[in-house]
This record gives sequence, C-alpha cells and structure tokens, in this order.
Amino acid sequence: MVDPLHVDLAERLAEDGGVVMMIGGPDTGKTSFSRMLTGAALGLGRTVAYIDSDLAITSVGPPTCVGLKWLHSSEDLDTFAVADDLRFVGAIAPDRFRLQHVAGVASLVSSARSDADLVVVDTSGSISGVIGQTLKYHKVELVDPDVVVALQRGAEMEPMVGLLRRFLSANVITVPAPRGVAPMSPGERMELRAAKFLMALEEPLQRWRVRPTVFAPSLPAGFDLSRLDRLIVGVHDQTGRCLGLGVLEFEDSALRVTTTSREGMTGLRIGSARLDPERYHTTTVNLREVMFGIE
Repeated sequence: MVDPLHVDLAERLAEDGGVVMMIGGPDTGKTSFSRMLTGAALGLGRTVAYIDSDLAITSVGPPTCVGLKWLHSSEDLDTFAVADDLRFVGAIAPDRFRLQHVAGVASLVSSARSDADLVVVDTSGSISGVIGQTLKYHKVELVDPDVVVALQRGAEMEPMVGLLRRFLSANVITVPAPRGVAPMSPGERMELRAAKFLMALEEPLQRWRVRPTVFAPSLPAGFDLSRLDRLIVGVHDQTGRCLGLGVLEFEDSALRVTTTSREGMTGLRIGSARLDPERYHTTTVNLREVMFGIE
C-alpha cells in the first residue's frame, strides 16, 4: 500500500524541482520513492535526470558504475535500466573507492543540473559507521542537493541526519520507511547483481587484444599480465567517458578484453572485482596486491 505521506512529498518535490537526494538503510524504499518522484515529475511534463549511485544493486546501468538516465516522458521508463551516461568506480562496495564514488556522482549531477528540471539521486544503503557516514557526508557536500530525503525505520537515521544538519546547509526531510518492504537476503542480492552483469555483458560481444600501456592505473615495469585475468574494467574513450564494462582474459600469453563496446575505446580502468564467467558472481580483490604483490 502506498503511503499518502510519500505521495504528497513526491508531488511537492516534483513541483519544486532542483536536486533531490535519497538516503536510508537497506530495504527502506529509496528506489521506490525515487521512482515515485520521477513519475510525478514526468506527469507534470518535467525533464528528469535520474542518477543511480548504488554500485551493487543497480537500477540504471551495470554494477560497479554510477549511472545516469534521462527521462523526458513516461515512454523512457521502458528503457530505464539502460544508462545514458556512466562513471566507472570499479567496485560493488565503495569502502576503498570513496573518492571515485563521490566524484562520479558529483560529476553526473553537475552535467545534468543545467538541462534537467529535476535531478533525482538514489543512493546505497550504507549509512552507519565511519565509512557509511563519511560517504554520505561528502556526497551531500559535493552534490549540494536542494533537498535530502531520509527514509528511516524508527530513529536509525538520526545520527546521519544530525550530522548533515549540523555541518551542511541542505534541507533534510525525514520520512518513515514504507511498511511491509521485504528485505532481500545476501543470496538474492548476489543473484540480482549477477543478472545485471549478464545484461551488461550479453551478446554480441567483442574480444580485443590490449597493450599494457592502455590501463589506469598504469602497470608497473615487468608486470605479470596474468594477474589481471577476469578483472572487471571500465572501457573509456579519449574524453574520459565510460562506454561500458569489460572483462579481461589472459590466455596464450596474451591479454584481451571482452566487451560490448565497439567504437571509441582508448583506455581501460582497472577495478577491484573479479568476475566468475559462468555464474557472473564477483570476488573483491585488493588492487594493491594485484598491482604490487603486497597486502
């Protein structure tokens, strides 16, 4: 059942426009409210830029990336999962990639702000502890949204909300999470993420042999290329735009990348996730260990 409080808030925010960011714990209805807000804005004839900054369970674009979707009418909802722009972070959790994560979100908001009537920023459920609070704080600090909507169960968001109100000027609105939201199990999350990877790497695929000089970060002298086998990479063009994902393969002393991207590829950014090619599950790797053989 849809909460009338959420409907009223979505309609008001859609009317006001600007940049609206959602925060909240796992399974608190952030994406559902974001979609409700998007629908309300489209109903008013507004142009919406929807930015999905959840790296693990994505609504727009593949996992490991921040995705942007432009919506000009309700018909665009039919291709909602297909990103119009991407920023590659390279991980399904932002713990060690907070800078790349926050910078990616801020970059997409900056590019969307001038052309969208409403920018909706959906976020992950990481809200607690040093990592969660630091991530959300700097994301709000750099994005500078007009409104932050905090969906909470009980008082779980009060430390985060207090932090934002104490140090930043954003208007923070707290609303109760919708009742009856069924939490996903770790296994369900893993399978959903695998389906997203499969979608991002479905046929037709291209396999290109790559030189050691195309990577960021740069590979050390004498680097063993077999260390990169099955690592996920971001495929980039010469403007720095992420064209999509690729998976590295080391075979017969040669390194290749498998990707759906065909044109404009000039460089590959190395991530910290290794992909199982059969089940599309990922294993987090320590990039320092991969690059330099140290813990």
